[in-house]
Amino acid sequence: MYHAIVFFPLIGALIAGLFGRSIGARMSELVTTGCLGFACFLAWGVFFLVTGDGRAETVPVAQWFSAGDLTVDWAFKVDTLTAIMLVVVTSVSTLVHVYSIGYMHEDPHRPRFFAYLSLFTFAMLMLVTADNLVQMFFGWEGVGLASYLLIGFWYEKPSANAAAMKAFIVNRVGDFGFSLGIFLVFVLTGSVGFDAIFAKAPELKDATFHFLGADWHALTLACLLLFMGAMGKSAQFLLHTWLPDAMEGPTPVSALIHAATMVTAGVFMVARLSPLFELAPTALTVVTVIGGITAFFAATVGLVQNDIKRVIAYSTCSQLGYMFVGLGVGAYATGVFHLFTHAFFKALLFLGAGSVIHAMHHEQDMRNMGGLRPYIPFTTAMMTIGTLALIGFPFTAGFYSKDAIIEAAYMSDRPGHVLAFLATVIAALMTSFYSWRLFFLTFEGPQRWVAHGAHGHDDHAHAAHDQHAHAHAAHAHDADGKPGHHEGVAHDDHGHDVEPASHSAIEHHDDHGAHKPHESPLVMTIPLAILAFGALFAGLIFKDRFIGHDMDKFWGHALPHDSGNGIMHKLHDVPGWVANAPFVMLVLGFVLAFWMYLRRPDLPNRLATSQPILYRFLLNKWYFDEIYDRIFVRPAKNFGLFLWKEGDGRVIDGFGPDGISARVVDVTRGVVRFQTGYVYHYAFVMLVGVAGLITWYLVSGVPAVGGAH
Repeated sequence: MYHAIVFFPLIGALIAGLFGRSIGARMSELVTTGCLGFACFLAWGVFFLVTGDGRAETVPVAQWFSAGDLTVDWAFKVDTLTAIMLVVVTSVSTLVHVYSIGYMHEDPHRPRFFAYLSLFTFAMLMLVTADNLVQMFFGWEGVGLASYLLIGFWYEKPSANAAAMKAFIVNRVGDFGFSLGIFLVFVLTGSVGFDAIFAKAPELKDATFHFLGADWHALTLACLLLFMGAMGKSAQFLLHTWLPDAMEGPTPVSALIHAATMVTAGVFMVARLSPLFELAPTALTVVTVIGGITAFFAATVGLVQNDIKRVIAYSTCSQLGYMFVGLGVGAYATGVFHLFTHAFFKALLFLGAGSVIHAMHHEQDMRNMGGLRPYIPFTTAMMTIGTLALIGFPFTAGFYSKDAIIEAAYMSDRPGHVLAFLATVIAALMTSFYSWRLFFLTFEGPQRWVAHGAHGHDDHAHAAHDQHAHAHAAHAHDADGKPGHHEGVAHDDHGHDVEPASHSAIEHHDDHGAHKPHESPLVMTIPLAILAFGALFAGLIFKDRFIGHDMDKFWGHALPHDSGNGIMHKLHDVPGWVANAPFVMLVLGFVLAFWMYLRRPDLPNRLATSQPILYRFLLNKWYFDEIYDRIFVRPAKNFGLFLWKEGDGRVIDGFGPDGISARVVDVTRGVVRFQTGYVYHYAFVMLVGVAGLITWYLVSGVPAVGGAH
C-alpha cells in the first residue's frame, strides 16, 4: 500500500513524460490524474488506519548504498505525521490535476505539464515518507527541481525563466545550510536514520562543537543549520523573495506549491526533527522569532498588492510564519494542524483565483476587475468560503488552527513568545483587511473591466491561462511615480482615465470582439467544491484529534507530548481577551476593507498619496529584491563577468590555446613571406641559415662535422 502511494505518481510522470507525444495530451492527463487519484484513495485509508491508534512502523524498500560505517537504505517511516502529509499532498495534488484538465486545455504542452506535476508530487511524497536524512534530502532537492521546471514551464517568457532561476538559487542558499546540518548530525550521532538520531540525541544535550573559530552548543548549531534549509523551502523572512515570483508559473502550479508541497516541506522537517529541536531551546527561539516576523512582514506587503495571485502568495508566506510560531513555542501539534487546514483553504483560494483569471480572459490585475459576482456566482461563493477560512472566521478550518497558534504564543514561557504573539495578532488584522480587499475589488463594486474593455480570447494564442497575465507589482508604477496611481484607476496628465500602469496582461483580441466574464467548466468547479468542504469542516472534524482530548492517542510518538512545559494543556486556561483577539481583528479588518473599497473608494488613493514613502515601501516589498540585487546579484554577475573576460578570456585562453595558436599563425605568416619564387631569395635564406649554424657551433664549442676526434 505504501509503495503504491509513493510510486504511482512517479509511474504517471514517466508515462506522460516519456510517451506523452505518442499517447496524446488527453491520455497523459487521464493517466497522471488516475495515478494520483488512486494514491489519494490509499492515502486516506492509511490516514485512518495509522491515526486510529497512533501506530508507527518502518517499511523497508531497498538497500541504497554503504560507505564505510555509513549505510543508507530506502525505507518509509510511517506514523501520524507521515499520514497527515500523505493525505494533504495527494488530496491537493489530485484536485490540482483534475482542475488543470480544464485550466490548461489550450496548452500544446500538456503532457509535459502533467508529467512535471506528478514528478513534483512524487518528490514530496519521498520527502514526507523518509526514514533518514539522506532520503529526506533526496525528496528535498526533488521538489526544488520540480518547482524550477513548473515555475519556468512557459520557458519562452523571460520573466518565467528568471523566476524559476530565482527560486532555484534562493533555495540553494537554504539547502547549503540544510546539508551542513545533516553532516553535523552525522558527525555527532554517527547515523542519519531518525530513530538512531533521536535515541542518541539526549546524550548530546551538553555537547559542544568547534565551528568558525568558536565553541557552539552542538545541537543548537545543528538545528540552526537545519532550520536554514526550512527558511529557504518555506519562504521565511530573508529567504522569502522567491515565493511571490513563483506566480510566473500556471495557477495550478501556484496552488500545488503554496498549499501542499514545497513550502510545507520546511514545516514538516522541523516537526519531524522536533526531538532534536526540543534539546536546543535557543534554536526554537530563533524559529519562533523568524516565524513571527514572517507573519507580520508578509501581511504588510499583501496590503497593497494589485495582482490577485500575489496577494494570495503573500498570504501563504504569512501563514507559514504562523506555523513556525506554533512549532517554535513547542506547540508542534498546532503548527501541523494549521498546515493541514491551510492546505484546503489556500488551494481553494488559488484555484478560485485561477477561475477568476479564466473568466477575465487572462487578466490578473484586480484594478481591472470588479462586479464579477453576477457573472461567476459559484466562483464567488467558493472564494468567500476560502476567505472566511483564511481570516479564521468562527467554525471554519482556519479558526481552530490559527487561533490555537496565537493562544499558544501567548501562553508560552519561551523567549520570543511575546513578539510572536503580537506579530500574529496584528497579522490577523492585516490578513482580514487584504483578504476582503481582494474580494471587494474582484467581485463587488463597479465593473472596471467594462471601462477598460473585456479581453478577447485568441484561440491561436500561445498556451493557456495566465501565461501572459503576471502583474509585476514591483514595477507597477507610472512614469511620474505618483503613488496614488496604484490604487484604483490610473490617470493621464489631463486627468482622463487610462489603463493602469501595471503590465498585468497582454490583451488578446479576435474577430469576435470582447467577451463577458463566464463561469468555469465543471472540471474546474468540482475541485473547488471539494476544497470548500475541507476549508469549512476540516477544522471542526479533526480538532479533537489534532489538538483536543484525543491528541495523545492520535499522535502516538510522532511528536513530543510534553513539549513547551505542557503548553498544549495550558491552552485550556487562555484568558478570554486572548481567545477573542483574533475575532476582533478579523471584524476590524472587514470593516476597514468594506469602508475603504465599497463605501469610500476614494480613500485608498488619498491614503496612498498622503503616505507615499510608506506606500512605496510596502508596494516594493520592503525593497528586499533591490537590496539583494545590489548586495548579492550584481557583485556576483560582475565577478562572473570578470572571471569570464579576464580570467578565462585574457589569461587562460590568452596564454593557453588562443595564445599558442596565434603565435603559430604569426610564425607561419612570416615563413610564408619567403616563398616568393625568386632564386636569389632562397640563396639569401640559405646563406643566413649557414651563418647562423656556424655561429651556433662557435659559441657552443661543438666541434664541426668531420673534425678531429
